[in-house]
Amino acid sequence: MKLLGIGSRINHAEYGKGVITNVTSQHYWVTFIDKGLETIDLDSEFDIIEAAYDDVDTVSFYDIETSLVNILKKWSDVSELVTIADKYKGGTLILQPADESLKPYELPIDKFFHKITMVRDRLRVMEQRINSSDLDEQQKTDLQQYVTRIYGSLTSFNVLFKSDTHKFVGQRSK
Repeated sequence: MKLLGIGSRINHAEYGKGVITNVTSQHYWVTFIDKGLETIDLDSEFDIIEAAYDDVDTVSFYDIETSLVNILKKWSDVSELVTIADKYKGGTLILQPADESLKPYELPIDKFFHKITMVRDRLRVMEQRINSSDLDEQQKTDLQQYVTRIYGSLTSFNVLFKSDTHKFVGQRSK
């Protein structure tokens, strides 16, 4: 049995139509239209729509896709999916004025959380733009320290994040 190469198009009974994006010694990595990336065994049952045979595999579509995703994350302000801590899902943020004759302001906490993550993501983009700017190294360092202090000011909101990897991190003490 000759192995299919990267770029081969297949139709799998369970996953539907897809394109082989990487080949290992035991699996095809296939990006399916409806199911995303799946690995299937080399001897899996599927129909070949269009075969591509490649003797040399220097760069796979998977590598290219991963690189593109990383570049887009780095240079765009499109944010990743960040989830709110389970205990706050569906909750309400209430701002109660000291004057009890005034009505409290209520805001769905999910809406507030979305705004906080937008601030975080825009700070990250600003950091990237500072790093890639024509500023001299001292100016870059000064601006980076300022951004780090902003992150530190926002750490109070970390309680809202489900994952520690999404939280604000300020300057760490030594």
